[in-house]
Amino acid sequence: MKDSLRAARVATFVYFTLCGTLMGTWVVNIPAVEERVGISHATLGGLLVLLGLGAFIGMQVAGRLTDGLGARIVVPATGVLSSVALVLPGLPREPWTLAGALLVFGFCNGCLDVSMNAHAVHVEKAYGRPVMSAFHATFSVGGVIAAIVGAATASAGLSPAAGMTAMAALGIVIALVSARALLPAAPAAADTDAERAAEQAPAAKRSRTSGRIWMLATLALMVMLCEGAANDWSALQLKDVLGAPASTAAFAYGTFAATMTIGRLLADRLVARFGSMAILRYGAATAAVGITIVTVSPWIWAAFAGWALFGLGLSGCVPQLFSAAGHADPSAAGANVSRVAGLGYVGMLAGPAVIGWLTHLVALNHAFVLLILLCAITAVAARILRTGSDRTPEMAHSSP
Repeated sequence: MKDSLRAARVATFVYFTLCGTLMGTWVVNIPAVEERVGISHATLGGLLVLLGLGAFIGMQVAGRLTDGLGARIVVPATGVLSSVALVLPGLPREPWTLAGALLVFGFCNGCLDVSMNAHAVHVEKAYGRPVMSAFHATFSVGGVIAAIVGAATASAGLSPAAGMTAMAALGIVIALVSARALLPAAPAAADTDAERAAEQAPAAKRSRTSGRIWMLATLALMVMLCEGAANDWSALQLKDVLGAPASTAAFAYGTFAATMTIGRLLADRLVARFGSMAILRYGAATAAVGITIVTVSPWIWAAFAGWALFGLGLSGCVPQLFSAAGHADPSAAGANVSRVAGLGYVGMLAGPAVIGWLTHLVALNHAFVLLILLCAITAVAARILRTGSDRTPEMAHSSP
């Protein structure tokens, strides 16, 4: 049992890395695809909305499929489909065909995202201790892999279609080979007295659970809106507000991403010791301090410190929300994760646009006041993780 559970955990790491690599491969090829199709930045921005729309729809579909068919079927299937769909954006020469390709790729990637997160919840429950944050860290590692491979294929003179096809072929193999190690269903160990009572709960209690899921989803939207804003505006803040050269400003996002990855690698141990509520509360508070430093500081070195704190603080927040949604009702883990992930993804896409709109009214650094408020609200609302079957320090008493 211990060996099979460890294998399932390793396989989950593989799928998270695969998902991050597939999405990262598209991202690093965006400039080449944009040039090939002959569209402006504004047109590309509109087409990327279709990528997000497809992902949102895919997340909702995959949640119910995972609950009904099991992650062992849905995760590898969506891994294969997402790999195949990666080829599509590298082929078009007209905007309308690129639009269709992005819609399909977004749908397949969203399906993989939710199904692998639902399986991660089952693995965590079987382990009896927090392991979710490390899975999200390997998603970031996938993006690094994509950047390295993308640079290598570009230097070799390969077209986007060729590079994306090669990655797709590798992704198909990885998705199929890793499938056997996945858990066949939610672990039997989850059959506790509390969860048996939840299954027999009246409609009023189920309604409260549903309301709680949407509250978690709202928090995910706010946290991921902050992440999306950092992705697109961190480098511009150093360049436009503080006058840093472009080569220096580029390290702002690198600092944010690095501390976020490190934080996710460490978060599981902290959750086991202090509980998920503490990680969400103090993580959001740390992020609020970090983005406040970015907002008010006139010094470049302080801005780097602020972005580092922002990434470190946010790093453990989303995994706690996903995990709480999955544990709230094990029989509907996929559907609940899909709601939280879907609304969170909307926040990720909306973040850059919201900050951009605010810059028409105030300076860029003043627009970041919105991020301070969202982090502060999240810190206050973290008490939602106090109740239910969320992870607490008591979960850490046993592990395979």
